[in-house]
Amino acid sequence: MPEDLIFREECYKIIGACFEVYNDKGCGFLEPVYQECLEIEHEYQQIPFVPRQAIGLSYRGIELKQKLIPDFICYGKIILEIKAVSQLIDEHRAQVINYLNASGFQLGLLVNFASYPKIQWERFVHTAK
Repeated sequence: MPEDLIFREECYKIIGACFEVYNDKGCGFLEPVYQECLEIEHEYQQIPFVPRQAIGLSYRGIELKQKLIPDFICYGKIILEIKAVSQLIDEHRAQVINYLNASGFQLGLLVNFASYPKIQWERFVHTAK
């Protein structure tokens, strides 16, 4: 990873944890299996995380009842969204971008555990409008 990437070390650790889970479980499980495995791996690697924490939304200054719920918030500043699908599609990417816009976080990671022979992952950086 280039040195000018934001949260370089944190990203490296998070993706490393994803590789550990994939190396053990491979592809073929449903997303909740990978979610639970990642919770264990994050603890093991001492990666600070909160699973499935709701992010509030508003419209015209009014708080909505609906919330966004990313799979993980790591280090209090990185959104990690996981999938177990044959291929990542634009809707998955839009989901991460929406999470970044709603939360104000700068970095989002999208990881697909159902790809073979290795995980598929993408990095999204939120840029101010």
